[in-house]
Amino acid sequence: MKLVVQRVKKAKVEVNNQIIGEIDQGFMVLIGVSPTDTKETADFLVQKLINLRVFEDENEKMNLSIKDINGELLLISQFTLYADCSHGNRPSFIGAAKPDMANELYEYFIEQCKKQNIKKVATGEFGADMQVSLQNDGPVTIILEK
Repeated sequence: MKLVVQRVKKAKVEVNNQIIGEIDQGFMVLIGVSPTDTKETADFLVQKLINLRVFEDENEKMNLSIKDINGELLLISQFTLYADCSHGNRPSFIGAAKPDMANELYEYFIEQCKKQNIKKVATGEFGADMQVSLQNDGPVTIILEK
């Protein structure tokens, strides 16, 4: 499982010109699932994500977690995180989990985040053509994977 975590001032996701998920300060997270991922993988990364200390404290040091700042999450499924471009210029996605498995773990990840007392957990729509916009804060972009 791979997460691309972006610290944001705000972010939103649209499907068919309708906003389906929107947050203020927090993390916009792209989530990719591989065939070897399990619920234990998701549990590990949920804990990494919610305890990631990249928000500034009173001394302007990156020392606070999303919980510490009462931040929000926007979780977006993104199979292209497993693109393999090592042979030619057209990516192969054989490293990504099949849609049924990926959706199951994506939904599980969302539910586990909701159990963490995060102020707001918004989502995209699995498998949809989505338009994501954000105001990156910093910018701070971190890749988490297991």
